[in-house]
Amino acid sequence: MWWCLIAGVMRYQLRRLLWLIGDIHALGHHTSGVRKEWYRTPEDLAKHALDDPGPKLRDLLLQNGFTGAQLDKIEEEERIYIQSEFDAAVASPEPDPATVSQHVYVLTPVTEEKGNRCPQGREKVVMVDAALHAVEEILQDHPEALFYGQDVGKRLGGVFREAATLADKFGDNRVFNMAIQEAYIVGSTIGMNAVGLKPIVEVQFADYIYPGLNQLVTEISKSCYLSCGKFPISMILRVPIGAYGGGGPYHSGSVESTLATIKGIKIAYPSNAADIKGLIKAAYYDGNPVVMLEHKGLYWSKVPGTEEAKTIEPDRDYILPFGKGAVVLEASEEAIDNGQSLCIITYGMGVYWAKNAAKQYPGSVEIIDIRTIYPLDEALIYNTVKKHGKCIVLTEEQLRNSFCEAVAGRIAQNCFKFLDAPVQTIGALDLPAVPMNMGLEAAMLPNADKVAEKIGELLRW
Repeated sequence: MWWCLIAGVMRYQLRRLLWLIGDIHALGHHTSGVRKEWYRTPEDLAKHALDDPGPKLRDLLLQNGFTGAQLDKIEEEERIYIQSEFDAAVASPEPDPATVSQHVYVLTPVTEEKGNRCPQGREKVVMVDAALHAVEEILQDHPEALFYGQDVGKRLGGVFREAATLADKFGDNRVFNMAIQEAYIVGSTIGMNAVGLKPIVEVQFADYIYPGLNQLVTEISKSCYLSCGKFPISMILRVPIGAYGGGGPYHSGSVESTLATIKGIKIAYPSNAADIKGLIKAAYYDGNPVVMLEHKGLYWSKVPGTEEAKTIEPDRDYILPFGKGAVVLEASEEAIDNGQSLCIITYGMGVYWAKNAAKQYPGSVEIIDIRTIYPLDEALIYNTVKKHGKCIVLTEEQLRNSFCEAVAGRIAQNCFKFLDAPVQTIGALDLPAVPMNMGLEAAMLPNADKVAEKIGELLRW
């Protein structure tokens, strides 16, 4: 068989003689249940047999000094080798069903919060600068690290200045622009891993991620599992996300629910400068594919009420593990004891809507910032819900069929005996896009007033 010849040639390191032959129709069929003769005429098969790459390869090799006897020998050796490998696979024992969930991820070395989160004597920084410094420190410490994507190279340094100065400091071979082709940007991380590099890549807005999902779903998320842990893809995909300021239908979307359905990746959604720096560091050392969702309305704290997204910048050794949520506002013990408290489970911009809404109900609201969507700190969520008996899950995304509703459902299942009221959810209206008109944008999205109204309703339950 000619495929034995091709396999043998490749095994004999004669790749320079292999040509890629385009415009070849399949001569066989992709399924054993259908025969090619059933739907292709003899004339059609004969025509396309003229472009069969096997005979073409053999002719090419003969023209380049090989003898027919040599090629016959290669074919026979390869046929025997392939048959022996096939027989060994057939004879191997069936896998233990108990192992079916193994190798979805490689074990991460980052399991504890470490380093100085709040060093003395430093000024607060905005989120975008904390992220920039995290990437810069990674590039300084790890020569195998790269950063590339749309407009992150020298001239612009990112549309949010999230890569400013990096190309000047590290050169165009480590920080560079890519074509406006998200599938290429995301998929290239597989090849980078194969040669020992660790890429940090970026798509410009969350709305642009969809062309890259094929590579993220079909290849990257599955690689570790399908190779039994031999070929995990270590990469960070940075994604500016969220709506503010009339960004319109192609620069304002939320995609976390779509991403949360992909098994084999991890997803972070930080809400402040310290968290984004610690999570980027954790993502780099994790060893698995990570998507960093970074709300562009929090980058510079330009949205009123988000000033607390600025924090003291942690030291370069600070690292924050995935799957560890935070209590960002505590309810008073008196309110809890009197049954006059509730908790809000949220992330990203929702943290600030919740904080500002809670000012109308002093001591009655406890807020959990989950910080990572997967892994999710379910223990913190469930323990907090059980303490209060009343819960709101808050998101910026369109609500129906969202990650927010999935979390609410899990809370209802796991905390049912402790609930004093139905789990409430708040999200954007179920519209196909975020309007560009800022009045319509505000009408679509949650805000502090809408959250405060829901808090009042639930506290009166």
